[in-house]
Amino acid sequence: MLDKRQFYIGGEWVEPATQNDLFVLNPATEKPIAVISLGTAVDIDRAVAAAKKAFASYSRTSVEERLALLEKLLAIYKRRYDEMADTITAELGAPKTMSREQQAEVGVGHLQGFIDALKRLKLREKLPNGDTLLREPIGVCGLITPWNWPVNQIALKVVPALATGCTCILKPSEFTPLNAMLYAEMIEEAGFPAGVFNLVNGDGIHAGAALSKHRDIDMMSFTGSTRAGIAVSKDAADTVKRVTLELGGKSPNIVFADADIEERVTASILECFNNSGQSCDAPTRMLVERSVYDEVVEIARRVGMEARVGDPTKEGAHIGPLVSHIQYERVQTLIEAGVAEGATLLAGGPGKPEGFESGYFVRPTIFANVDNSMRIAREEVFGPVLSIMPFDTEEEAVAVANDTNYGLAAYVQTRDRERAERVASRLRAGMVHINGGPHRYGSPFGGYKQSGNGREGGMFGLEDFLEVKTVHLPDAA
Repeated sequence: MLDKRQFYIGGEWVEPATQNDLFVLNPATEKPIAVISLGTAVDIDRAVAAAKKAFASYSRTSVEERLALLEKLLAIYKRRYDEMADTITAELGAPKTMSREQQAEVGVGHLQGFIDALKRLKLREKLPNGDTLLREPIGVCGLITPWNWPVNQIALKVVPALATGCTCILKPSEFTPLNAMLYAEMIEEAGFPAGVFNLVNGDGIHAGAALSKHRDIDMMSFTGSTRAGIAVSKDAADTVKRVTLELGGKSPNIVFADADIEERVTASILECFNNSGQSCDAPTRMLVERSVYDEVVEIARRVGMEARVGDPTKEGAHIGPLVSHIQYERVQTLIEAGVAEGATLLAGGPGKPEGFESGYFVRPTIFANVDNSMRIAREEVFGPVLSIMPFDTEEEAVAVANDTNYGLAAYVQTRDRERAERVASRLRAGMVHINGGPHRYGSPFGGYKQSGNGREGGMFGLEDFLEVKTVHLPDAA
């Protein structure tokens, strides 16, 4: 078992102020693979002080200097790529193939996307009225990342902070801290100055709240549940710091009768099940035009029955376990609610898959004849659970799609390009995927309503970490 009880503060691996151990479990076996320490406000104070001290000089570095550091970090990440993929498989339970092709790969894609954006970023420009506009690093940033796409969110927060001249303290999820500690090793090897990047493990109630409330933190960037995002915002309010949030989702997937039904429905279900359904932008509500509803239901039944759960250490297209016992119980509760509320169970259901008594494995589950008022249609399940419901008109589809507290992503399946763009323009979501269009590196990621505020990735992600200053000269006009 790995001993990972140290924190990275001020360019050194240091002992925590108080020994408060937590075992990191392999979700496929429920056995410990590492022990970490849960940080306290004392550890956060120490990390913030180091970041504040480093900001004085690091904020004055040139774009060229920071680009060189990021390029070196990218080379190191590529060299240690397989190590990162294996780490995520061990602590998250992401199957080996998925971890290598998706979970670890985003660390390369986002870093390259930020490097490209930084090369285009204008830190000084003349406004049409003659005034000068400057973009400057916002300061010391507190970064809280989730367990479901761990390196994805670390890259989307740590990299833009470092790229813009900010300093930061990262508090990763205590369920998946090992990849973050590996990333810290890479940052150290790349040669970033001491104190520019710091890492303190801990839970949200103690370490996370200490970050959000800290008067020397200038910005908080949080990804996680809407409930926790609200708590971060409240904790940060007294010091009036900037807060950016990437929160939950309940993404609609509108399937029109003219879509390539077999191909698009199959692909949509597999996307819903990807990462064991633990994705905030997963297409979890499938809205189907009534004339093809029965056909879609039969396809869904077949695909759901064929979906496989398997050992995450093995190659293949199977899905792995959920991350924790807490998440397993939550998903079970919502699957049972779907049954109790009268939805038609097409595949899966409560309980564990046959042969998987150990581990937090769940049965890939599909419900049909779901009403949008049911819990499985309203609440973010965060497991491999799909809800299918019919609609009669485009107007009804848009209304049901928008009838949610969330607004992260939406999906549209149709061969009619004009209709696709018309519907996309009416969906209250930060991202709309048409006929499987992927999210590309450099594009903004974020949502409307209770899915958060701010945008991550590329130029928009850099701007979140920048202040804007206007210089007024007497002869500007």
